[in-house]
Amino acid sequence: MKNQIINAAFALSILMMIGCSEENSLVSLNENSSNATTNAANAALAASAEIVPWGVARVGGGITASDKTAWIIDSGIDMTHPDLNIDFSRSISFVKGNSSPMDEFGHGTHVAGIIGAIKGNGIGIVGVAAGAKLVSVRVLDKNGNGTISAMVEGIKYAGENAKAGDVVNISFEVGTSAEIDNAVLMASKKGIIFVIAAGNNGATVSASPARVNGDNIYTVSAMDKNNKLATFSNFGKATVDFCAPGVDINSTNIGGGYSSVNGTSMAAPHLTGLLLLGSIQTNGYVLAIADGVEYPIAHH
Repeated sequence: MKNQIINAAFALSILMMIGCSEENSLVSLNENSSNATTNAANAALAASAEIVPWGVARVGGGITASDKTAWIIDSGIDMTHPDLNIDFSRSISFVKGNSSPMDEFGHGTHVAGIIGAIKGNGIGIVGVAAGAKLVSVRVLDKNGNGTISAMVEGIKYAGENAKAGDVVNISFEVGTSAEIDNAVLMASKKGIIFVIAAGNNGATVSASPARVNGDNIYTVSAMDKNNKLATFSNFGKATVDFCAPGVDINSTNIGGGYSSVNGTSMAAPHLTGLLLLGSIQTNGYVLAIADGVEYPIAHH
């Protein structure tokens, strides 16, 4: 189990499964600079008055929620980013040989900003549940690599330390892993809410943990600004609960910066933020041509 390597890929922020199985798992998320804003654009965003990204506006977010907590199981979070409210005391790393929950890859920091970038500080962006406490549960290293055992440890840690009503964001997939699926199910039975990215293969959801169904577990597909299912987004009536913005999503990045990327990795944190704000409503539907199903668009 400890030798099962996961490479959490960040190209289009797209989670692409590569020959995954319980014995030999590999997930790719390779960073692709063409999918991020330029350094000049990042600097301009950081220097400008804060903006409300289109995705946050579309789901009715941007509401201050500094008394709420999100647990982000990912590549860590930029612990020094001025636009994020980090819970330092409970942040942790399960990366072998690196005890720091600091993000060196970028994926987790981008997720964090969508959920809870601070409102009213005059910089950057506003998150869905602005100012929410963000716990970094790091399971991926600086190259986006991790192990199934680390991911299971991260999920169990959230399950043991989060309280009912807290929301855990998972924006990775690992093929099929009964151990990961079971860890999510066990924690969700405590009233802890899990939001999981559907994946970006443009196919029916089949990988862990997106395939898991149960109370307090939500799987999220991605949509664009035109209320269309993103071409890369996975779907599936049996597993997908909501659709949320996942194309051209501005958020925080490592080094105190900002970037714009695509993926169900970005759709999931929109729903995480909404769940921190309370019950979910819907505002329209997205038609998935491949299966003919209309998926509800999440909204506050």
